[in-house]
Formats: sequence, structure tokens, C-alpha cells
Amino acid sequence: MNELSVNELHLDYGSGAHTNPILKGVSMHLQKGEVVALLGPSGSGKTTLLRAVAGLESPKAGTIDIGKRRVYDGAAGLELPAEQRNLGLVFQSYALWPHKSVFDNVAYGLKLRKLGAAEIEEKVNEVLSQLGLGHLGARYPHQLSGGQQQRVAIARALVYNPPVILLDEPLSNLDAKLREEARAFLRELIVRLGLSALMVTHDQSEAMAISDRILLLNNGKIEQQGTPQSMYETPESLFTAEFMGSNDRLPARIIGRDGDQVQLTIDGVMMRGTARGEGAGDTALIRVEEIKVSASRMDNSIELPLLTCMYLGDRWECLFKRGETSLRAYAKHRLDAGSYWLHMPAEKLWVF
Repeated sequence: MNELSVNELHLDYGSGAHTNPILKGVSMHLQKGEVVALLGPSGSGKTTLLRAVAGLESPKAGTIDIGKRRVYDGAAGLELPAEQRNLGLVFQSYALWPHKSVFDNVAYGLKLRKLGAAEIEEKVNEVLSQLGLGHLGARYPHQLSGGQQQRVAIARALVYNPPVILLDEPLSNLDAKLREEARAFLRELIVRLGLSALMVTHDQSEAMAISDRILLLNNGKIEQQGTPQSMYETPESLFTAEFMGSNDRLPARIIGRDGDQVQLTIDGVMMRGTARGEGAGDTALIRVEEIKVSASRMDNSIELPLLTCMYLGDRWECLFKRGETSLRAYAKHRLDAGSYWLHMPAEKLWVF
């Protein structure tokens, strides 16, 4: 059963001649126990969609259902306010009350719902212990680390057991090292508690690590959706392919095509590639990690001089360039100056 259903949602900012359409007929669903990431560049509509579901933005058309309950219907003029939608919200800024203790921050929503003191204490203590915060109930937000503040914000969203939890860039305020740890914690927590979560992020690594399914938004519409693996390995458009990985993009000239097998030239060299999406255009793309660097000639490869190498810890990222053609590739060791053959497997050299 779907915990959340959005159908043909339209939302504009402004009015009259200054109307700016933000969501252009977005439809999506979230099943029980599923984590869906809304991914996309700035301005694609992902945060607006989350806020519309939460009741913090007013769409102009479409429907939103939470479980079996309709909370927005443009045609019928129905729009339940945010507080009646019973959703858990975790904001980018955490939005903790600075003058309230951890316990009181988490208890706030329960007090608004007029629960008894004993029940509030039981629920708050339970959720704090689930998130490893049991010993911090008396502290204030300024006495906590960024990671602890983030967990308090999650505890506050979970304490009244909402059917869906909405996360708006929940890890963006953390430093890089803490983000990786928090990513693992958040995924483990969501799975362990069987939560249904809708999460906004602009970080494709974060989306792939945490979610079961990704919705990639582009200019107010869903460009593609699917499992993290399918989005990364079988993109249906150039936009998806470029957004979902670290890539080399090469100007290509198509010579011939047989099904999805493409003959093309790159920098004057005849190559084989695979057509993806609508058809073979003039752009070839390959994931950086798929390129094999060799000192000797290989099948389906081009020869380029090495420009520079950068140390990344577990590998070197090397840049090869001649004229307008440049390629990045990974190597286990620093490469000596000179020219190298860069092998691109035909099934991994995508033509859009």
C-alpha cells in the first residue's frame, strides 16, 4: 500500500504575467517501509515538492494522499494545513529551540497534541534511546555537536510515529567525514524502524546510499526514476547520465548504427559505442571509473598525452588532453609523463 501518493501536481510562484511554473505535473508514490530520494539540481523543484507534501506550499492543481486520506485536491478546493497532515519533518537547519532542552525539543509536538505527561515522558525517552541520545535529554542544542543536533531533529520528527517522515537535505550541515557516518546511521535507522521516508538531496552519492528509489527532477518534471543501481547503470537520457556519476563527455561523430551498436569517431579515431535513450546523437559519455589506462595499444582505445595526475588517497585521478579532446581516468599509481592508450569498453561508451 502507498503511504504517500502525489498525482499530476502543478505549482506556480507569482501570478499573471509573472507566473513561474515550478512543478509541471509531477506524479509519485511512496510505499510503506520505502525510502525515496528526490534528487536534482537547484531549481528543479525537489524542495518545493517536499514542501507541498508537507502543507507548507500551496499547489494549483493535482492531488496528494497520505495513506487513504486525501490532504490536497486542487479540483475540489481541499487543502489540509500542515499540522493536520501528521508528517514528521526534518529541516536542513534542524530548527531546534535554543532555549529548550533536548527532551523539551522532542516533546514539543506531543505537548501540542495534548498528550499526558507520563505518556510524553515514555515516548520521548524511547525515541531518544533509539537514536543514542538517552543520556543527553537535559542538554541544550548549543551543548551538542552537529551530528547530535541532527539526531535530535530526527527524534522530534519520529516521536509521534508519523506514517511518513520528510527529510529536507538532512545531512548538508555536517562536515564531509560526519556526513558519511550520518548517512550510514540514517539508512540503518530507517530500515530498523521500518519508516517510510521522502528525502530531498542534491548529492547523488547520498541519494544512492540511503534510498531504495530515486526520483530525478529536471525543470519541474521527473526526468527518470528507479533504483539507485538502475539510475546509475542504465540512464535513459544524457541529463540522467551526467547527473548520476563522474563522467567524461566527448564530442562524437556517428558513422553507422545497428540496433544499439554504434560506430563513431572520437578525435578522428574509429570507436564502437552503445546508443542510449532516444537515439544516437553527437555526444559520447563514459564513467571515469570505466576507462582503463594502458602503456600499449588496446582495442577500442584512443591515445592521448598525460597532462597531470592528482592524488586522491586510494587512487590517482589523471587528466589526458590533446586539442579539444580531454579525458579523466583513474590509476592505482602515479603515471610517468608520456602518452597512454585509454580503453573504453563499447558497452560503457554511451552515445546520446
